[in-house]
Amino acid sequence: MKCPFCGHVDSKVVDSRDSETGEAIRRRRECLHCGKRFTTYERIEAPALFVVKKDGRREEFSRPKLLGGLLVASKKRDLAHARLEMMVDDIENDLRSRNLLEVPSRQVGEMVMERLRELDEIAYVRFASVYRSFKDAEEMRATLEEVLAHPPGTRTERRRRRPQEDGGELSLDLGK
Repeated sequence: MKCPFCGHVDSKVVDSRDSETGEAIRRRRECLHCGKRFTTYERIEAPALFVVKKDGRREEFSRPKLLGGLLVASKKRDLAHARLEMMVDDIENDLRSRNLLEVPSRQVGEMVMERLRELDEIAYVRFASVYRSFKDAEEMRATLEEVLAHPPGTRTERRRRRPQEDGGELSLDLGK
């Protein structure tokens, strides 16, 4: 591991532990040349996951891009950055647990919208305005009215998705 301070390649591990999420190993290292300490993370290298866009283009799933969209939607809202990162982790883990190499962008967007709506209604409407490409104020009004009519936590039905054996998805509506 190359030292970020002096560039020397020899270092020793002085502490090793699981990260907070348990998905990586955090290592404290000490450079054998300059003596400075730095932190590295060891993660499992997962196979590439591609997002298929509306126009058919394939793009590698990007955590920073998804997090960036959430940060824009939640700007000046009282949402902890760590909470948004946990949401991105949850979405990525959900997608990877399906063992697919490609996923439609529509599916990713719906997963974001579902979780964001429960977290913050304003951020949800902001994200929806970009994701759904509202053409006019009437489309935005319809979304706002739907949120006001059915606030998170008070809806009488919840959608849950379960993978089918053939790789498709089955949507079930479950009443409370």
